Amino acid sequence: MSLETDPDRLEAGQIRGTTDAPPPAEDRSAGQGRGAGRKVLTYAVLIVLALIFISPLIFMVVTSFKTRAEAGAIPPSWIPNPFTTQAYETILNASGTPVLRWFGNSMLAALANAAIVVTTSALAAYALARMRFAGQRIVFGLIIATLFVPPVILIIPNYLIVGELGWLNTLLAVIVPTAASAFGVFFMRQFFLGIPVELEEAARLDGANQWQTFWRVVLPLSRPALATLALLSFLTNWNDFLWPIYVLFSPEIQTLPAGLSTLQSANAVRYDLLMAGAVVASVPVLVLFVFLQRYLIEGVARSGLKG
Repeated sequence: MSLETDPDRLEAGQIRGTTDAPPPAEDRSAGQGRGAGRKVLTYAVLIVLALIFISPLIFMVVTSFKTRAEAGAIPPSWIPNPFTTQAYETILNASGTPVLRWFGNSMLAALANAAIVVTTSALAAYALARMRFAGQRIVFGLIIATLFVPPVILIIPNYLIVGELGWLNTLLAVIVPTAASAFGVFFMRQFFLGIPVELEEAARLDGANQWQTFWRVVLPLSRPALATLALLSFLTNWNDFLWPIYVLFSPEIQTLPAGLSTLQSANAVRYDLLMAGAVVASVPVLVLFVFLQRYLIEGVARSGLKG
């Protein structure tokens, strides 16, 4: 029996047709208006939150281009008048504040520390994620337990060890002690657990040994996590303030945060100089975040897929 000759099916079709019919034009317009209103409200809230978060950064940059008198004026202004680069010329050319030397020291220490942390964390995490050996869970538990130890407690033992090794007042003192990262091991292990084991089994069937599987299969798939860990390690070392003050004594060997602290004590009311130094310290961090933010988000997201 055809649809046209079946009264029951025809009636059902008519009912469905009536039910699936598009809403009237007035309802569609009202729904689109509510959707547009919610979108405008969402963007407005996001813009306000973004301004709240970046306003200190904007004020820091603006103040660095003010004169000494205007930088300390109350109430503060948002637009430099006159616009001057005097603060940058002062901190970059002053013999007592070698900011460029501090910048180079911080860059060398942060890059070396990030490279060592990524290397040691990736190797240890792969062993804990894929290899089976006696006491594996105990070793992993002990590593995780160190995350709960406040770093300030380790200052004195680390200082004594660094002193015994003769590394005081050298960049090795700010590179090596934090080269073994419990967070890095945990982070990379979680990421490795998310990689399908079948890929490694296929590599072994093709004749690859354990190291070749790790180097040629696992590491290329782990670029987001490696980039994320490298960035976090770089930022941690770059922003470290307390430890360099204890182990670096000479002005020419200081890192940038420690050096800027002497700038602050020597120029307590020179807000223009302080803000100029803060801008110099912020540039590498902002540049790294701009170029690596995609890997940062992907690495953090994928590392939490499997516990």
